Amino acid sequence: MQTYHAESARTGLQAAAAAGLGWEDFCLTAAELLERAIPNDGICLGPADPATSLLVGRVKTQMEGADEQAFLAHEYGADDINRFSDLAQRDVGVSILAEATHGRPELSPRHQLMMSEAGLEHEMRGTLRSEARMWGFYTIYRHSGRSGFSPAEAEFMHRLEPIMAAGLRRGLISSDLQTKQRSYGAAVVIVNAADQVIWATEAAEERVTDLGGEMWSRLPVAVQVVVSAARGIPGQPPQLPHVRLRTRSGQWVSVHAAPVRGPDGVTPDIAVTIENAGAAAIIPLVVAAYGLTERERSVVQQVLGGASTQEIAGRLIMSPYTVQDHLKAVFGKTGVSSRRELQSRIFFEHYTGRMENGVDVNGWLAE
Repeated sequence: MQTYHAESARTGLQAAAAAGLGWEDFCLTAAELLERAIPNDGICLGPADPATSLLVGRVKTQMEGADEQAFLAHEYGADDINRFSDLAQRDVGVSILAEATHGRPELSPRHQLMMSEAGLEHEMRGTLRSEARMWGFYTIYRHSGRSGFSPAEAEFMHRLEPIMAAGLRRGLISSDLQTKQRSYGAAVVIVNAADQVIWATEAAEERVTDLGGEMWSRLPVAVQVVVSAARGIPGQPPQLPHVRLRTRSGQWVSVHAAPVRGPDGVTPDIAVTIENAGAAAIIPLVVAAYGLTERERSVVQQVLGGASTQEIAGRLIMSPYTVQDHLKAVFGKTGVSSRRELQSRIFFEHYTGRMENGVDVNGWLAE
């Protein structure tokens, strides 16, 4: 790996992360920049919900024809080496498959079932974390016949982790669209054991389209992920997964999945519900996406509740000067210059449509 190309990619990624790109544009830019430093035959990169560490979307380059549904079903429903959930538990979240298998990548079912068929031999994948929160994952591939990934390339990706995580967390809340929350009615989808939609409400079709999918042919990544996670790994306790994300029209939604029960117990079918995300789900994610510290988040919560500097100081047991210092840091990170602008940035840009309900006693928007 040439130092010049690595430095060029790092500088470009820093600029892209600070540019306020939506997450899809950031991923495409990041993939192009990484190609300069780490030649590859395909990159998959996408954001995750920091509360659940589940993917909410993916961008793929040079991976035409890749079976998204099969990949996600395997990632969240089968045991394997270097699963994203396992990498998330490590201090260093990047791993090369050849090293993890001691030179025998065929020990990975993922390698056997998906990579070999596409002529891919080498894999490096990792986490994208910032301040102990998971904002995304990536996988980089090379064809057989090319050299494998090196420890130096893995170390380079590890150094890029906070930069790329910053780009994704900003991308999740970046949008030029400011739309009022609307009521779609009950949005429910039933998926069978073959991952085919067998029933859906009319409202669900609108929701799926707004998430970038097609109801009867290609479900959105977020829906596929929660379905696969709800099935889980055989022999392990079932999950009730959910993710939060912003739709193409700019609305925040929560996507949940759970096994369907019948008269004889649990069936192979999975029920997915898509609904407007409540304030308690949205605002903590938005605040975290701005990269605020825990103390800064506490101050923001009080500000959103209308507390004065003296009241915040008393409640959080700090001096008024410290409160002002925290607010100055918050203003800098969120790009505002006053409390009113801060409330507008969080409320109007990310939660319009619920403002008429006011703010509850805890400082969050009332339902």
